[in-house]
Amino acid sequence: MNKTSAPLGPLERVDGCWVLGDIGRPGGGAWVEFGTDGLHAHARDSGEEVTPWPRIMSGMALVLGGKFPGKSGNFALMGMLGGLPGPFRGRGGGYLRMMVRDPYDDHAVFFDRHPRWYPPMELVLLEELLTQTVGAGEAHRLADGDWLGGVVERLTRPQGLWTRNGVSEVVTAARQAEQSGLS
Repeated sequence: MNKTSAPLGPLERVDGCWVLGDIGRPGGGAWVEFGTDGLHAHARDSGEEVTPWPRIMSGMALVLGGKFPGKSGNFALMGMLGGLPGPFRGRGGGYLRMMVRDPYDDHAVFFDRHPRWYPPMELVLLEELLTQTVGAGEAHRLADGDWLGGVVERLTRPQGLWTRNGVSEVVTAARQAEQSGLS
């Protein structure tokens, strides 16, 4: 598959589709595709689970290296080691966690990590983007390749250091600028 845009952490555009995780892993892997009808979780065994956009009711959390957030936050030791040179490079994965309805459930979908390093700020920006978009009732916008591409492009430009409020403001500005079609 051909990569067509700069990634934002584990999120990248591959052959026109936005995916979370390493879609090109030899022997197959696990990834999450942002499809028009919802999240398509592709398992290593070629199984697929679809979570329709209307089922997702509150923000999304990105957990790297484990299924549940630990005391150190959403990034466990294996999540960080998987991006470093050495025997752990490209090993492990992450989870996209969300609350869904009908029936209500704390739902998690797994993805394999890429062998590349995910800059921590990109992970924070990605999680904030997912949380804000779902929180605004616009989860379906994540399937709009042009909209998401524009937002990701704005977020991958060098911005400097931010506080937690600064991250929220930058993501909000990127989302609003893309919605209004500003360049």
